[in-house]
Amino acid sequence: MNDVEIKLQMYGDLLVDAPLSAHTTFKIGGKAKYFLYPKSTLGLMRVLDIAKENGLEVRIFGKGSNILASDEDYAGLILCLDRYFSDFYFEEDGTCIAQSGTSIILLAHEAMKRELSGLEFASGIPGTLGGAVFMNAGAYKSEIRDILDKVFVLQDNNCCWLSVDELAMSYRSSIFQKQRDWIILAAKLKLSKGNGAEIRDLMDSRRQRRLASQPLNMPSAGSIFRNPEQLPAWQCIEEVGLRGYQIGGAMVSDKHANFIVNADHASANDVIELITLIQQKVKDKYQIELKTEVEHFNWPKRK
Repeated sequence: MNDVEIKLQMYGDLLVDAPLSAHTTFKIGGKAKYFLYPKSTLGLMRVLDIAKENGLEVRIFGKGSNILASDEDYAGLILCLDRYFSDFYFEEDGTCIAQSGTSIILLAHEAMKRELSGLEFASGIPGTLGGAVFMNAGAYKSEIRDILDKVFVLQDNNCCWLSVDELAMSYRSSIFQKQRDWIILAAKLKLSKGNGAEIRDLMDSRRQRRLASQPLNMPSAGSIFRNPEQLPAWQCIEEVGLRGYQIGGAMVSDKHANFIVNADHASANDVIELITLIQQKVKDKYQIELKTEVEHFNWPKRK
């Protein structure tokens, strides 16, 4: 164990040469030199100093549910917040304060138990609250910004609250996608009183719909493309004849065409080739440029 590893393990659970295929829902990716679950905000801040002192690039992970990691090894440090940054609190007026590593599905179900409405749309999003804020995650015509009040952020070694108006949130986008060195620590949500039975019924019906229409039994990163204004992405893909199409181990789901699944030990390059083919076919037919929703990790910087 070298000096860096000795220091890092003081502040969290450390994995060395961690395969990202074990830490992403796509089950794809090379190895990360260091993969750390920091145990506290204080420890996290010290770890960032250690990384800087040793020239290590740092990236944040939650549940790895919206990430396409390249096949190459990553020489930096990944900080995963879903193990120790998962406390949450509900107040009687509908306020919810939760750390960024909290499962958004868990929050939706905890809100339901308290007859609080607003998180029903998130009951099937397999990520963390931090990831949901980062992407302004949404479903069923609702988004996280609809219920977001403010976010607790670590920036330049200082912690501060930023209001939702300061976050430049739009469809599947936020300021955090540009400010990559800002770390989401927690968020405050505004929920409203609802009918518990109605909330439960809505979430159950949507769960049944997802089971029937999405390939939840196969490794994927969820929806691959953002929906363009003209047509839903799945419809564009289906109408160019690519439902079920496969390159290597990566396949356009025959259940939902906006899902690419890891059907048979797919490589990241298999997925990229399939994404590129879809984009070209859709552009040729509809003059629509499909943009990916999934985060690309450890790829060469694109112009």
